Amino acid sequence: MRSRWRRRRQHEAPELNITSFMNLMVILVPFLLITAVFSRMAILELNIPTTESVVEDNGPEFSLEVIVRGDAIEVGDRNAGVLSHMPLIDGKYDLDGLNAYLKRVKAAFPDQLAVTLLLESDVDYEALVQVMDAVRTYRIDEPGNFSRAELFPEISIGDAPLLAQGR
Repeated sequence: MRSRWRRRRQHEAPELNITSFMNLMVILVPFLLITAVFSRMAILELNIPTTESVVEDNGPEFSLEVIVRGDAIEVGDRNAGVLSHMPLIDGKYDLDGLNAYLKRVKAAFPDQLAVTLLLESDVDYEALVQVMDAVRTYRIDEPGNFSRAELFPEISIGDAPLLAQGR
């Protein structure tokens, strides 16, 4: 009788209890779906700067460059040189001053959309993102709300030229 009982017990498949796993999935799947809807990625299209300068009847075209150095931001024209030099303020880049200066540049060249960001190798990624935000748009304060207006949305990124030894 004992041998029969052992044989019968060996042939029966063990039963898996997946109730707790199913309970976990019932809670986890909707939570993941809800959070996935709220996460949003912003992708900016960047370009590689070119060395070409289009020559018109009036002379070379205005080509805006923003050079981010370890100690300052320089705004200039590729053909005319540096137009503005903004040193660090309390160890941070003067992004408000950069934005205000670029608004004046945009007023002088309303059709210009492109800007070239040139960075030194020791500039960190967070500074790059902040400068890109300051170059792309500016804030318009209206009573009750605010909106953003476009400055130079076509951004190219490259390496900053080396400084001369005398500087």
